[in-house]
Amino acid sequence: MKRKRYSSKFKAKVALEAIRGMKTINELSTEYGVHPNQIRSWKKQSLEFLPEVFSSKRSRRVLEESALRDSLYQQIGRLQMELEWLKKKSGLIP
Repeated sequence: MKRKRYSSKFKAKVALEAIRGMKTINELSTEYGVHPNQIRSWKKQSLEFLPEVFSSKRSRRVLEESALRDSLYQQIGRLQMELEWLKKKSGLIP
């Protein structure tokens, strides 16, 4: 049997409805065709990671990682250019 794959938007929508509590997990399961345990899991994950959304540490970490990645890509580019220049100067590339 092939596993169903759900988009992150779909998971968020179902989890949010489960968190709201306007319908039971079983009602949501029937409505969306998702096993109740899966909905409970998505709800639990959503509630666990929700505080991170508002965390300034997370935002700062993401910005730092992005800046580091950009710096490393620039360095790679410079090193590749230097390597090509050295190959040409040494006669390895005609």
